[in-house]
Amino acid sequence: MLRVIKNAGHLLYRVWFYILVTVPIFLFFPFLLVFTLSERTYPQFFWLARNLWARPILYGMGCFPRVIRQQRMIKKKSYMLVANHTSMLDIMLMLHVSRNPFVFVGKKELVNIPIFGFFYKRVCIMVDRDSVRSRTAVYRRAQRRLDQGLSICIFPEGGVPEEDVVLDKFKDGAFKMAIAHKIPVVPMTFYDNKKRFSFTFYSGGPGPIRVKVHQFFETGILSAEDTSTLREEVRETILEGLT
Repeated sequence: MLRVIKNAGHLLYRVWFYILVTVPIFLFFPFLLVFTLSERTYPQFFWLARNLWARPILYGMGCFPRVIRQQRMIKKKSYMLVANHTSMLDIMLMLHVSRNPFVFVGKKELVNIPIFGFFYKRVCIMVDRDSVRSRTAVYRRAQRRLDQGLSICIFPEGGVPEEDVVLDKFKDGAFKMAIAHKIPVVPMTFYDNKKRFSFTFYSGGPGPIRVKVHQFFETGILSAEDTSTLREEVRETILEGLT
């Protein structure tokens, strides 16, 4: 009986999450649509997504962010934002942490999510990880966005790892891009998102969600040959907090 009650609670928690995701999109649809018509108005779209979408979801779920910063981002400077990936809350928490407008690089399958996918394909850089042509196109689109003064966000594990994996191996893409464009890498450790809202259906619950913004990795003097070293150093930084 107790298990039935707990599962019912988890089900309601999931339903409430999708209500919180959907309702702001309907409420602000005209504004969101207008701000996605041109790349020049992306900062306005980002402000809406951060303040009127991501934050209401986090607080509405009872997931109160606690941010520990070892270093702060400078306004109007571009960065490569990277973090461990375990939950759909990762998107909202990343938006909460960064005041600097950034563009997500993510898998194309998210386009299939109703309503969310409509805006996702308009403002994010989508990648088909099985296509070399698609991965090459990501670099060109990222360059254009960086030239506009935006930052880039990539979850370098390339997806959500298996349940028993603390932190999966990192892909090279984020670090190649950071070195190529000479932008700092900003590692973040998300401690609690998996506990609060994992991809296991009957799980999760409200509580604090902590994130640590680590010291940045500068890339100004690095070359393409340093990609693997940078990748592993960033991974070790994020992993240290998780273990």
